[in-house]
Amino acid sequence: MNELLYGNRALSEWKALAEVQALALDAKVKVDRLAYYKPYAKQKEFHNAGAAPNRERLFMAGNQLGKTLAGAAEVAMHLTGRYPAWWNGRRYDRPTTWLAGSESAELTRDGVQRLLVGPPPTEDEWGTGFIPKDAISGTTRRQGTPNALDNVAVKHRNGGTSYVNFKSYDQGRGKWQATTVDGVWFDEEPPPDVYSEGLTRTNATRGFVMVTFTPLLGMSEVVMRYLMTPTDRRKVITMTIYDAEHYSKEERDNIIADYPEHERDARASGIPILGSGRVFPVADATILVPPFPIPSHFKRLGCMDFGYDHPFAAAELVYDADHDVVYVAREYREAKKTPDQHCTTLRLWGKHLPWAWPHDGYREDRGGKDGAEELRLQYQRHGLKMLGEHATFSSGGFSTEAGVQEMLMRMNSGRWKVFDGMCPRWMEEFRLYHRKDGKIVKEMDDLMSCSRIGTMMLRHAKIVAADRNPWGHDDRPAQRQAEGVGEVNT
Repeated sequence: MNELLYGNRALSEWKALAEVQALALDAKVKVDRLAYYKPYAKQKEFHNAGAAPNRERLFMAGNQLGKTLAGAAEVAMHLTGRYPAWWNGRRYDRPTTWLAGSESAELTRDGVQRLLVGPPPTEDEWGTGFIPKDAISGTTRRQGTPNALDNVAVKHRNGGTSYVNFKSYDQGRGKWQATTVDGVWFDEEPPPDVYSEGLTRTNATRGFVMVTFTPLLGMSEVVMRYLMTPTDRRKVITMTIYDAEHYSKEERDNIIADYPEHERDARASGIPILGSGRVFPVADATILVPPFPIPSHFKRLGCMDFGYDHPFAAAELVYDADHDVVYVAREYREAKKTPDQHCTTLRLWGKHLPWAWPHDGYREDRGGKDGAEELRLQYQRHGLKMLGEHATFSSGGFSTEAGVQEMLMRMNSGRWKVFDGMCPRWMEEFRLYHRKDGKIVKEMDDLMSCSRIGTMMLRHAKIVAADRNPWGHDDRPAQRQAEGVGEVNT
């Protein structure tokens, strides 16, 4: 009996101690939220994309997925100099100055200010946002908007003071003509003139601009800047509701169902309302499947779309001929590289893998032994098993429209699938592939084009073994050894 009483008392004391520890942790988190920030994979990708020399960054995401939260956490890091151990983005070892804002004073206060500082109406709780309480050294209120701040002074860990100045788009371009700053954070989409002014403020410091928004304005000028005129220093990260780890499948389904149909792409997947419509108006969940070990009787086909200034792209299609289902198993997309550089990677997909290619493969281009050689022959010379003719349908012809319609029919009938997690860039292009005035827009479509080329040539897919199955366990080692097939590396 004494042992039982002692055990119950010990359990009671343990529970009380656990409650005290939980309250203590809550108190620590409350005044130093930044130290406990643990980003999702897409948020971390957004942060990493800020490393120099990248100057412009867009985090395009659905509603309530964590885009503004990620923006606030990063600005707080740059203001305080407190970077976590996992940080691979840009760093400052000195105080910085920032501009941050949204569409109106009220939205700036309730979004940007709240996440950086704390609840606007409760001054006693300022310091419970991402800027730690012990780092806030001063605040100045904004006139005309209750509980709104004009700027916040922040102690940098290496000494000195950082500043964040709050603005709003409805103030107009003139109010964004502040002194030189290290960074600008636009939360929600800014007007083009405000965006341009903010970017200009970072010229002298070689600073950067980041934008976090849900693209409800469709293909606006700012969206087009990122999507239609990509550069090596301008990055786009897209986050969908399927990347938000705090939602269950049931919650995701319910949230999507609650949105008006015409807003679902933008609000759930961060996809702009594109021109006269998406080429593939298909939900991600319809085509995504978990990667699985490829059965030995499935056929494989590599497909490519040539490019230099605009990216060269390649994908591997795995074909279940018994059920007529295509799986996009992996991807490759790189700009400003030569055929030998591309082939260094693509040879690892399997030396017996057949490759489909477009009609411009007959074009002579740089890289030949004598200064000119057909593109297809350059890739063949560097070790790829190029098919003997350019991609066409079995009946002849290579219409773009016919190719995308074949892909769409497969998607709608469950016969086109994509390995989840293996092809993130393929999925980004898929979501943004759209028409304008009824015509397909030929921008950011490199993986879509090579997939269409592969679709036309599925009849040439072959059973090809590999030393190591990149999608699962090693399922046919003896046969692969006998064939002497080269190693696969993902």
